[in-house]
Amino acid sequence: MAFDYKKEYKEFYMPKSKPGIVEVPSMNYIAVRGKGDPNVEDSEYKESIGLLYGIAFTIKMSKMGDYRIQGYFDYVVPPLEGFWWQEGVRGIDYAHKESFQFISAIRLPDFVTKRDFEWAVEEAEKKKKTDFSKVEFLPYQEGLCVQCMHIGPYDTEPATVERMHEYMTAQGYTLDITDQRRHHEIYLSDVRRVDPSKLKTVVRHPIKLR
Repeated sequence: MAFDYKKEYKEFYMPKSKPGIVEVPSMNYIAVRGKGDPNVEDSEYKESIGLLYGIAFTIKMSKMGDYRIQGYFDYVVPPLEGFWWQEGVRGIDYAHKESFQFISAIRLPDFVTKRDFEWAVEEAEKKKKTDFSKVEFLPYQEGLCVQCMHIGPYDTEPATVERMHEYMTAQGYTLDITDQRRHHEIYLSDVRRVDPSKLKTVVRHPIKLR
């Protein structure tokens, strides 16, 4: 049976719908940077998703070809994630999506090295006849965070964020969003197939002790 990160690491991917504190280890990602409203047609965000999955499935299906990744085991491609920010805003202003900046990302299995990633980019460009130059290998150290499962449309996330911040303050923590530690979302639902009221999104914010 393929290894499923969502099931094996429930503390990171399946938190409760009430806030909690979690220590997130360093992870490597396939990543694409961009900006603008993610909902508009032909947005940089929508382009980034195609690029991410192009590389993710090239790595996953490497077992079918001649290239061998040391330590490879069969796995389910982890969910789509996003790190979001806006200039001059500490957190996210959902009323001004046009000013969004983002890093769209998919977690890499630990056995994938930067060299393996570079092979996948070359292989994907060759087979798909697509420019993957925007894609990067991104190590990310998230550390101590407050997180919560948000259920519902993305535009109602501020209520969940408010509960997260109230909880962290009561536990003796303060928000620690910086240029290195961002507002983080993990998308567990396919927005094309799930009613907006039932969308599941992990919302995570970096924190530190007061």
